[in-house]
Amino acid sequence: MVSSNLPKAAISWSSGKDSTMALYKTLMSHEIQPVTLLTTVNVDYERVSMHGVREELLFKQAEMCGLPLLKVEIPKVSSNQIYENAMRRAINKLKEMDVKYVVFGDIFLEDVRDYRIAMMKGTGIEPVFPLWGQNPHQLANEIINAGIKAKIVCLDPRKLDESFGGRDFNGGFLKDLPKEVDPCGENGEFHTFAYSAPFFSESIKIRVGQSAFRDGFYFTDLTPV
Repeated sequence: MVSSNLPKAAISWSSGKDSTMALYKTLMSHEIQPVTLLTTVNVDYERVSMHGVREELLFKQAEMCGLPLLKVEIPKVSSNQIYENAMRRAINKLKEMDVKYVVFGDIFLEDVRDYRIAMMKGTGIEPVFPLWGQNPHQLANEIINAGIKAKIVCLDPRKLDESFGGRDFNGGFLKDLPKEVDPCGENGEFHTFAYSAPFFSESIKIRVGQSAFRDGFYFTDLTPV
């Protein structure tokens, strides 16, 4: 996607709009070379962790990005120790690929950022946060204006009504959000699936299915068309 002479980077890929925007900014910077997507996947459900996106759609994203996918596989009943062990195995693979950076899409959660820095410490791989410190309202509009298109696939019913599930992340969605909800969902209010981006070879055709309540969240199922 860019010059192979640049230092190599992995993109921490949630399948959502923020990681998509982080990859977009990385490509636009022309400073580091994205060489793989790094995604945590629930092996029992065969879905992206937290977002609940089907693996087949995750594979579609990787195909449209023109990047290979490196999965961090965890079971449905997991723990920090299980996750960290799986992440260490993934980091070892990244080191074998001569990856020097991992790009994260975090915006303002200090504890999450500190945890990622701690995980990378001593590995020889440096974390990068291209969205860090941006105003969430401005960033939400920047994502939309960049041409990134995404669907709401997971939401916290304590923060958002179930009817928001399956909606597009666009100006209408932002206008309808309750004032107390972060427009990027940074506090876990909602998660998204990006089906189009400026660097995708083509948009991913999807069908919005049923929403189901599981583990305290509403998940809206998406299937490829």
